[in-house]
Amino acid sequence: MIARRVVVHGIVQGVGFRYSALQMARRRCVSGWVKNRGDGGVEALFEGARDDVEAMVLWCESGPRGAEVGEVEVLEEPLAGLTGFEIAY
Repeated sequence: MIARRVVVHGIVQGVGFRYSALQMARRRCVSGWVKNRGDGGVEALFEGARDDVEAMVLWCESGPRGAEVGEVEVLEEPLAGLTGFEIAY
């Protein structure tokens, strides 16, 4: 099990990024959250099996159709024992 915090920059708000991340995370049984940031980016915390979390981080590099990802910051995080995945506000 691993946890990663991801900050995605570019044109990532208003394109369904959070909802697509929610669907992908639930399909992969990844816990955590995703939210819009005030600076126009999207931030997410993914926690779960290494392969599944790494797949989510990789997905963030392109995002959903309509997103134009410019940069993705990835930070290691300690496990928090999260359950489920949600859109945070």
